[in-house]
Amino acid sequence: MKKGLKAAAIFTAMIFLVTGMALAQDKKTKSDRQKFGADPRIEQVKHLKVKTSDKKHRWKMVLPWTKGLLFYDMAVHFCDTVRLASGGRLDIKAYSAGELVPAMEIFDAVSKGSFDAGHDWPGYWKGKNEAFIAFGSVPYGLDAELYNIWLYERGGLEEMQKLYGQYNLFALPGGQAGQEMGLNSNRRASKMEDFKGMKVRTWGWYLDILNELGASGVATPGGEIYLSLQTGVLDAAEFSSPAVNYPMGFDEVTKYIIQPGVHQPACQFAFFFNKQSYDALGDDLKWILDTAAKETQLWSYSWLNNLNAEAIRRFQKTSEIVMMDESAIVDFAKTTQAYLEKVKERCPDCKRLLESQEALKIDFADWRSARAGVTPWPLDEVVKGKLHE
Repeated sequence: MKKGLKAAAIFTAMIFLVTGMALAQDKKTKSDRQKFGADPRIEQVKHLKVKTSDKKHRWKMVLPWTKGLLFYDMAVHFCDTVRLASGGRLDIKAYSAGELVPAMEIFDAVSKGSFDAGHDWPGYWKGKNEAFIAFGSVPYGLDAELYNIWLYERGGLEEMQKLYGQYNLFALPGGQAGQEMGLNSNRRASKMEDFKGMKVRTWGWYLDILNELGASGVATPGGEIYLSLQTGVLDAAEFSSPAVNYPMGFDEVTKYIIQPGVHQPACQFAFFFNKQSYDALGDDLKWILDTAAKETQLWSYSWLNNLNAEAIRRFQKTSEIVMMDESAIVDFAKTTQAYLEKVKERCPDCKRLLESQEALKIDFADWRSARAGVTPWPLDEVVKGKLHE
């Protein structure tokens, strides 16, 4: 009987020991998992003292956009949000291109302190540092989802502020338009050889890439594209997303739309502020600027892409949509990859930024593959087997 009791006691002790170890391991596992995905800002702002100032600021924001472009609305949306959130303590008035300063002079004007703020597509400042293009769009680069992740979670914003900071500016993401449309064209092109000799309006690195492919890239200003297409100075042109292109009427003087827009998987904008003007703000107003920029980033993508859905339907009534062959898309990618390697050799800043973006694409690849097959097509099409984009 005593032996039985002793054996039972030993067995019970072992059960408690194993259970205790399991609970400890479970607690450790749960603890580890709780750390996964923690928001670092919680600790950063826990003891932050934000002072509210009654001082009022009246700023002028200069733009490269005319009032007819949706990008102008994007900037005004931000200004309105700042004014409302600050109770009028920070009132920013937006001025369209040419009202106070020519479009391509806004960067220097804000840098020098002639004006307080500006709005841009960063690639416009390629002549100052090629690395600005990485914050606007890269052929075969980040899409809108990955731009947001890169900017807000992978150090992209800090890199943006470092680059603009070299010019006495403070920068924030200023709107995301998503993937751009391909080419409005008078030449039908789906295969690589079809692009040989084409005179194409574009900007940034894609201009050089087209030249290497045997086409002729031309940096025609937006306001001159229509006439250049009409008169044959250009065979084709890319400018922006369907909702931006439609009011410009390119389909009135072209026959085809060549898709997809491999040159810009996403189109990222920026707000930039004179450093002295920014530093003169109270902490609360700086937080309001940051929050308003994020709100504009979210809203602009939703707004523009909802409009794109209608605009592309209208384009389909006036133009033939031509999809590039997959082989042509791959060949474009090969040329792009080789070209970007040369960019990285001549531009250390570009090398750092492009490698950071490519690392994100690699890290994201498993999740992108795992979630494939549930593209939200209409259910009638899904049940017929349409699963992928």
